[in-house]
Amino acid sequence: MKQNKIIPLYKELCRLQPNAFKDKTYHCIRTIIRNHAEETADIVGHTIKSLETAIIVSKEIGMNAEGIQACLLSTVITDDDKLNNVRESLNDNVCTILEGIINIQHLYDRDTSIESENFRNLLVSFAKDMRVILIMIADCTNMMRKMSKLCSDRNNTDETEDDVEYSKAFMMRIASEASFLYAPLAHKLGLYKIKSELEDISLKILNHDAYYHIKEKLNSTKQARDTYIKSFIGPIEEELTRHNLKFHIKGRTKSIHSIWQKMKKQHCEFEGVYDLFAIRIILNSPPQKEKLHCWQTYSIITDMYQPNPKRLRDWLSIPKSNGYESLHITVLGPGNKWVEVQIRTERMDDVAEHGLAAHWRYKGIKTEEKGIENWLANIRAALEVEGDSMKMMDQFKTDLQADEVYIFTPKGDLHKLIKGATVLDFAYNIHTNIGDHCIGAIINDHNASMRQELHSGDQVTILTSASQTPKRAWLDYVATGRAKSKIRQSLNEIEAKEVNIAKETIERKFKNRKIELNGNYLNTVIKKMGYKDVNDFYRKITEDQIDINEIIEQYQLVWKRENGEAESTAPLHKAEEFRLDHDTNSHNTGDDELIIDRNLKGLDYTLAKCCSPVYGDEIFGFVTINNGIRIHRKNCPNATALREKCGYRIVKARWAGEKGGGLYPIVLHIIGNDDLGVVNNISSVISKDAKINIRSFSIDSHDGLFEGVLTIMISDTNQLNSIVKKLKEVKGVKNVSR
Repeated sequence: MKQNKIIPLYKELCRLQPNAFKDKTYHCIRTIIRNHAEETADIVGHTIKSLETAIIVSKEIGMNAEGIQACLLSTVITDDDKLNNVRESLNDNVCTILEGIINIQHLYDRDTSIESENFRNLLVSFAKDMRVILIMIADCTNMMRKMSKLCSDRNNTDETEDDVEYSKAFMMRIASEASFLYAPLAHKLGLYKIKSELEDISLKILNHDAYYHIKEKLNSTKQARDTYIKSFIGPIEEELTRHNLKFHIKGRTKSIHSIWQKMKKQHCEFEGVYDLFAIRIILNSPPQKEKLHCWQTYSIITDMYQPNPKRLRDWLSIPKSNGYESLHITVLGPGNKWVEVQIRTERMDDVAEHGLAAHWRYKGIKTEEKGIENWLANIRAALEVEGDSMKMMDQFKTDLQADEVYIFTPKGDLHKLIKGATVLDFAYNIHTNIGDHCIGAIINDHNASMRQELHSGDQVTILTSASQTPKRAWLDYVATGRAKSKIRQSLNEIEAKEVNIAKETIERKFKNRKIELNGNYLNTVIKKMGYKDVNDFYRKITEDQIDINEIIEQYQLVWKRENGEAESTAPLHKAEEFRLDHDTNSHNTGDDELIIDRNLKGLDYTLAKCCSPVYGDEIFGFVTINNGIRIHRKNCPNATALREKCGYRIVKARWAGEKGGGLYPIVLHIIGNDDLGVVNNISSVISKDAKINIRSFSIDSHDGLFEGVLTIMISDTNQLNSIVKKLKEVKGVKNVSR
C-alpha cells in the first residue's frame, strides 16, 4: 500500500518545484537512493517521509531546488561516511545542508533534554545553514500532522499498544519538541501558519481534554459567529466597492492554542474570551499604493463603526521585526461587540501566511543577548541588503560556530560576540546609529581604535561623533555579519544620495543650456568616458572630478552623430561659461595669477579641507562646479589627481597682504609613547602660546603608543613651524606631521 503513495507525492513535488528534477544533481540523488535501498530496512517509508517533507518545504516555506534535493537525501544520507562517499556527485550547497542535518541528528542521539536551557543554542550552532533549520521545522510539521491524524482516528487516546505507528510516549516527546523548540523558531521566521498548527497539535496531544473542550465550544458557536460576521462585513463590502477598491474579506477564528493560553492568562472560562475571531480585509493594490489603500480602508471602517484608539496596531509604518505588515483596529460592531479588523494587501497577507522564509526579505530585530536570537537577527540583517538574497543565504555561516567572547558595557550589561570581533562590531551590536558614528572606544580605561580586537572580560565604552559616517574601509575592521550588512546598507544609502545629487546637477545644467536630455545618449557618453559602473560616474561628479561642461560637449557630439549631423562643428558656448585654462607646470611668468588676500572682495573662494593651506604655503586654485575656487597646497595629496584629470581648471595663486591677517585651521598628527602625562604636556606647550587656539584634540592608544589628532588655529607657516618644533621636543613624542 505504501508504494501507491510515492507516485502522487512525486508528481506533486514535480509540479511545485520542477527545477529540482532537471539538473545532474537529481540524477545523482536517484542513484544514491537506489544504492541505499538494500541497506535501508524501510526505504519506501523513508522515501514517502522525505517526499512529504519536501512538499512542505516547497509549498509552505518556499525553498528552492537545493533545499528540496537535500530533503530527498536526508533519510538515506544519515552519517558523515555516507556523505563523504557521494560528496563529489552533489552540489556544495546540498552537502552543506546535509552536514547540518547530520550534526543535528548527532545532537538528538546524545539524548539531550529539549527542556535544557542551551538546547536551542546547540541546535542552531550545529546547523551551518539556515535552510537546515527550515527543513527541521518542515520535518517536525510533517510528523505532527501524522500524529494528529492518528489521535483523531483513535477512539481511545490512552492506547499504548506497541504495534501502532507511534507510541504515546513518542508522541508526547515529539509534541513537547514542537511546542518548546520548533513553534518558537517558526514564529521568529514569520511562519505563522505553521507555528499555529504546531501549537494546536501539541495541545491536542499533551492536553487532550482542554483541546477538545475548546474545539467543541467553537463548533457549537460557529453558526452564531458566521451570522454575526455576515452582518458585520455586509456594509463594509458595499462601501469598499463604492470606493472602487479591489478586495476580499476573510473571517479568522483564533487558534485553539491561543484561546487556551488566554483562558489561562485571564483565569476565565471559554465564554470569558471575547475576541474569538477577527475580520481580515485583503486589498489587491499595486506596491506604490499599498499604504494609501490600507489607510483609506481604515477611514471607511472607522466612519461606520466606533474605533478603540488604544487597540490600534500600526505595523504598516513600522513592520514587525520578522517583516509582518498589517493594520489592526478594534471597532464596536453590532450588538455592542468589539471586533478586531486586520487590513493588509495581498503581498502582506502572503508574507503573514507563509513567512519571510519564503521570500527571503527581512527587517532587523532587537534581540536579547541569547545565541539563537542573535543568530536569527544576524540572518535578517544580512538579508536587508538588496541583491541576490539566496546567494547571501548560501554564503552565510552562523556566528555561533566560532568561539565566543563576552564583553561588558560600563553599566555591567553582558554582550556575546564571535571571536575576532572588534570595537566596531560591538558598536553595531549595541545599535546601528552608534556603529555609524563610532570613532573609537575606551577599553579597560585605555583609548582604543575602532579596529581593536576585543577579548572576553573587556569593559568597553564606545566613543561617537556626530560628524562621523561609515567608510568602505570599515568592512575590513569587522567580523560579524550584522556589522558588515549595516555598513553596506549605510554606504548604499550615502551612495544613493550622491547619485541623486549628481543626476539633479546634470539635469539642471542641461536645462540651463536648453538641451534635451536623452538617457540612451547619456549612457553612451558615460561608456565613452571609460566608466563601466554608472554609479562611479555620478560619484566623480559629486567629488568635482568631472566637469559637466565636458559631459555636455561629449553629449552634443553623440547627439549629432546619432542624428546624422557633422561632428566637425564646434559646440557653441555662452560667454559667461568661458573658463581660462592655466597650466600650473608652466614657467611662463606672463600667465594670470590669483591673489589671495583676506581683504579680497567679489571673489568666491574657500580653503581646501584636505590639505588646510595657511598663509605662507605654496598654493594653487581649483575651479569647482558649484563652490567657486578652492585653494590647495601645491603638495596636497589630491594635487596630482586634480592636475591629471582636470588640469584646465587649475589656476595659479599666491598669498598677499599682511601676515597674521587671520587664523587658519591646521590638523597635526602626533605619534608618541603612551606615557602618563604626555597629553597634558602637549596641551601645556600649546596653551603657553597666546596666539594659538586649540579647536579639537583626540587620542587613540594601542600597543603602548598613542596617535593624536590635533586641530589648532594659526596665522601663518612661521607660527606653524614654531609650534611643530616645540611639540617634537616634548618627552615621549616620536613624530609630528601635518
